[in-house]
Amino acid sequence: MTLFETHVHLQMRRYAPDLDAVLHRAAEAGVTAAVVPGTTLADSRAAVALAEQYAEGPCQLYAAVGIHPTEGDSFDERVQAELRALARSPRVVAIGEIGLDYYWPSVPDRGWPCATPARQREVFQAQLTLAAELDLPVIIHDREAHADTLSILRSWVAGGSGRRGTLHAYAAGPALLGEALSLGFFIGMDGPVTFKKAVNLHEVARTVPLDRLLLETDGPYLTPHPFRGRRNEPAYLSYIAARIAELRGCSPDEVAAITTANALRLFRLPPALAPAACESAR
Repeated sequence: MTLFETHVHLQMRRYAPDLDAVLHRAAEAGVTAAVVPGTTLADSRAAVALAEQYAEGPCQLYAAVGIHPTEGDSFDERVQAELRALARSPRVVAIGEIGLDYYWPSVPDRGWPCATPARQREVFQAQLTLAAELDLPVIIHDREAHADTLSILRSWVAGGSGRRGTLHAYAAGPALLGEALSLGFFIGMDGPVTFKKAVNLHEVARTVPLDRLLLETDGPYLTPHPFRGRRNEPAYLSYIAARIAELRGCSPDEVAAITTANALRLFRLPPALAPAACESAR
């Protein structure tokens, strides 16, 4: 089984003590490549450095650069210029994670500054413009902002050819899945699909065409069953693939092969990372 991890924050401090071991376990579990997205400018710098450090090996790392919606107040022309410069690295395959998050601004006792929804929308659109300029896909964060996220993406996609991306940790449910797919976007699925009570995610997993599905852990967050409560890591991607396969009535190898091919297509990476044989998408 060959797996492609499309979203994991390996530059975070929680991985610092044993990153080499984390990547070794990933490779043993069949994860041949992973994308490390940025959430701040410093975080994006670290993602690029990590991807360049681990460009070779059984689990190759790539980076995405961007400003997370909750960090929107840090975004300005200087930050945009540096993101543009960082994106020149051959290890950068996307702009992200960017988008909208209306949950955290509504939490009065969060204890840290958070960009308002209005500011988030400004920064989101600026980074979409950057992605179009660089012809890079986008990795979208959407938390409790489904209508505005889809509306902004609809306008962006209509503004030029080749605009593409993935809805990371898709949480809009089956009702909006058709609209999300109509944008040409991929659907990223994470550990919560393995939870017994996540019935909406189970329905999404059954419904989304396999050729539009991506696998991700969002580590260190969203750890799948049976590891809930622990730090998440790419080696657990196989549990997500297995649960989706169970829900769809197909084999984990089929899910792994097709989602790996999907990731290579989205990020425009060479087929050398793909399995030797990939069944046609269904």
